[in-house]
Amino acid sequence: MKAAAPKFLRQYELIDRVRAYDPSADEALLNRAYVYAVRMHGSQKRASGDPYFAHPIEVAGILTDYRLDTATIVTALLHDVIEDTDVTRADIDRLFGDEVGELVEGVTKLSRLEATADYKKQAENLRKFILAVSKDVRVLLVKLADRLHNMRTLHFIKNAAKRERIARETLDIYAPLARSIGCHKICSELEELAFAHLNPKARDAIIRRLDVLRAGQGRAVALASEEIAKQLNDAGVTCRVVGREKNAYSIWRKLQRKSIGFAQLSDIYAFRVIVGDEDDCYRALGVIHRAWPCVPERFKDFISTPKRNNYRSIHTTVVAPRAMRIELQIRTEAMDRVAEEGVAAHWRYKNETYAFDPESAAAAGGRDPLVNIRQLVQVLEQGGDAEDLLDHAKLEVFLDQVFVFTPKGQLISLPTGAMPLDFAYAVHTDVGDTCLGVKINGELRPLRTVLANGDVVEVVRGPKPSTPEDWMSLTVTGRARSAIRRHMRQSEREEFQRLGKAALEQTFARAGKTLSEVSLRPALDRFAAASEAEVFQAVGRGRISPTQVLEVVFPGLAETAKAAATARVRIEDRFASLYVKGGGLEPGALLRFDPCCNPLPGDRIVGITEEGGAVAVHTIDCAQLAEYEDREELWRDLQWTPEAERNTLSDARLNATIRDAPGVMGQACTIIGEAGGNIIGVNMRHRHSDFFDVDFDIEVKDARHLTHIAAALRACPSIETVDRARG
Repeated sequence: MKAAAPKFLRQYELIDRVRAYDPSADEALLNRAYVYAVRMHGSQKRASGDPYFAHPIEVAGILTDYRLDTATIVTALLHDVIEDTDVTRADIDRLFGDEVGELVEGVTKLSRLEATADYKKQAENLRKFILAVSKDVRVLLVKLADRLHNMRTLHFIKNAAKRERIARETLDIYAPLARSIGCHKICSELEELAFAHLNPKARDAIIRRLDVLRAGQGRAVALASEEIAKQLNDAGVTCRVVGREKNAYSIWRKLQRKSIGFAQLSDIYAFRVIVGDEDDCYRALGVIHRAWPCVPERFKDFISTPKRNNYRSIHTTVVAPRAMRIELQIRTEAMDRVAEEGVAAHWRYKNETYAFDPESAAAAGGRDPLVNIRQLVQVLEQGGDAEDLLDHAKLEVFLDQVFVFTPKGQLISLPTGAMPLDFAYAVHTDVGDTCLGVKINGELRPLRTVLANGDVVEVVRGPKPSTPEDWMSLTVTGRARSAIRRHMRQSEREEFQRLGKAALEQTFARAGKTLSEVSLRPALDRFAAASEAEVFQAVGRGRISPTQVLEVVFPGLAETAKAAATARVRIEDRFASLYVKGGGLEPGALLRFDPCCNPLPGDRIVGITEEGGAVAVHTIDCAQLAEYEDREELWRDLQWTPEAERNTLSDARLNATIRDAPGVMGQACTIIGEAGGNIIGVNMRHRHSDFFDVDFDIEVKDARHLTHIAAALRACPSIETVDRARG
């Protein structure tokens, strides 16, 4: 019987791959590292039943596809030996050199992040990892290849909760990090693999619809590709045209972000036009726009203004023959490689050495290719809690960008949705700290104004730093938020004490006790606190849970305490101060959630001061806010507290238009249930011959949860439209 083929690269195969692009590679070093990894991991097994050493060998194989240097390949082979064997950093330094030792240790620090679900430990390890990556991007490339191979084999892990945790971590941290350094190919595969584990039914529904679309439009797409190539070649522009289909996760994100149905997506199919040089990119654009009408507001020139990850291309959408909307991406071969491989595309020979060429990388996009990672280092420099860093890091690397200018013409790149304070802190921390107002295109504008491409922004500064608490809601970048938080830290103490006390009162009440009637002395001793106020502050900051305090004061209520900790609390006006902060609110301020827009945790919110001093909480896009546009003195910038975002339930409504067919309502209800929503009311109205409208009243955790449910419904072929209802 013929033996089964090996599931990993043989030693000579790996070395042949490296030498194919780097003939000067240190073959002896590669051989030693391969043998050492096999010997150290020995009889260890993976969940798939394969020998464990197959994993680092495959990680090294992935990195050879990106033509990385010998030290990186050796690091890939050794990246788990410190974590999973008795090998020490000193052993690596002695056997393979300090360079490899430092790289292996950098990867090991992030591997420890995955060993725990503890949020604070995860954040602290991310802090160390960012510092390591900022010194050497190869740490990140090895870690991304490691995560990619782990995701390819994730289905072998039997524990469903562990699979979900790993997939969620991949979407939240690793895919955005890959995107931030331009590694689109790795990012896309990570997203698709994670999506398959986190929401398999939605993914299957999208794939089925793609299959139907492909069957109906496949020939038209092929003809369009031929016609594009013909038009360009006839005009003397040598090119190759490549068609691509949007992947399932990208479609899912767009269904969430744009609140549209599947049928409204216009860029499922796109064409990549690869030309010889930069001049040809603009010549090709002229030929295409003369041949077919372009779609207004669907043109972007990322060649003259590259993305922050050095992505360069021209994007345009035209209406081709047969009334087919076609998205085109026009770029050179070099731009295409950078678009797919990002920073990994810049390993080459320089000064007779094969290594990363930072000058070439910067020249390719006109900016530092590691600028996103270095922005995270700036977040670190502002201080703050490790948990803040994790939130800021996810935010910083996940958003797209907008280009604005200083009055002197300096180009500033910011995330989409950025506001003037983000601009001020991007210029310099001192500019942000002393900001009093802003002029946009020569006119004074509110600090809540969202910046648009091409805006000229001038910061009006004061003589000394002033950072009101409500500024946190006027920023989206991690750099701005961490700088503001540094200034706020001293003034936050009283607010956290108030929040912690309210949380304890609520938890004690659920357990049948009254906080004001008991002594917290046992809690002071248990948590090494000097006063009750210190305990309140620790609870408010989330360092101690209210249930832990209850368990210490009343040990006999352990089960009740457990129930109190796990049960989500419905948001009510009488506890609004526990869920909303900012805007200079005084302790005990009277708040209410206005039913006109039904704010949910996660929505951007503002407050309107009413007669009598009460504050009505609205979403930032509430229609009623237009009534107060000229009364700035009534506005308060508010934010949700961590308590609101972690431990509450809210009522929300979705309006859906559903095809009139047997079983469709049941299908919709099943989708809502599988997405974690609890239906508390259904109202059918406006029945037509083919469709009917339905209002679903749903109990949800937050705005993101509601968006997730809406996107799951939109992926269903029998549901035409889904929108969030207000009021």
